[in-house]
Amino acid sequence: MIPLEHSRWSELQHAYGNAADIPALLRRLENFPAEGGEREPWFTLWSSLCHQGDVFDASFAAVPHIIRILATEPERATPSFFQLPACIEIARDQNKTPIPRELSDDYFTALHSVPKLVGAASTRPWSDDLLCSALAAVAAAKGFHLVAKANLELDPATANQFLEWLENQ
Repeated sequence: MIPLEHSRWSELQHAYGNAADIPALLRRLENFPAEGGEREPWFTLWSSLCHQGDVFDASFAAVPHIIRILATEPERATPSFFQLPACIEIARDQNKTPIPRELSDDYFTALHSVPKLVGAASTRPWSDDLLCSALAAVAAAKGFHLVAKANLELDPATANQFLEWLENQ
């Protein structure tokens, strides 16, 4: 995993260019910040790393750090700790975006640890958003990209509509 203080980040790209700003944003995740609206650092991380369905080499370098931070206190997980890595993996698969060889092992190692972290995060009550994000992250980590994408769209109302549709088939 590329250390956050390494100069390599300035060689990586995100949606707005040079990714030298990403390490500082990732460090801020260590405080498990609140989410919603334009709350930072999540807003900028989302906008930079998974921009309108596009992902970048900085996206693949950031995921291991997001997962590493989540692993320190999984019971403090917020939806984006699961959702952003899931969305990056879904976009990678959908767009067939290649992962640079030097980032690939760390990226996939981090993804493969997601199911265990979902279990560790289950020790507290969950919101609908956390549930759907966690389910999507497990599906994406296991290579079920369409199921992951569908889980990101689920909420109780959508699930109810789907079940009603299914009963009428």
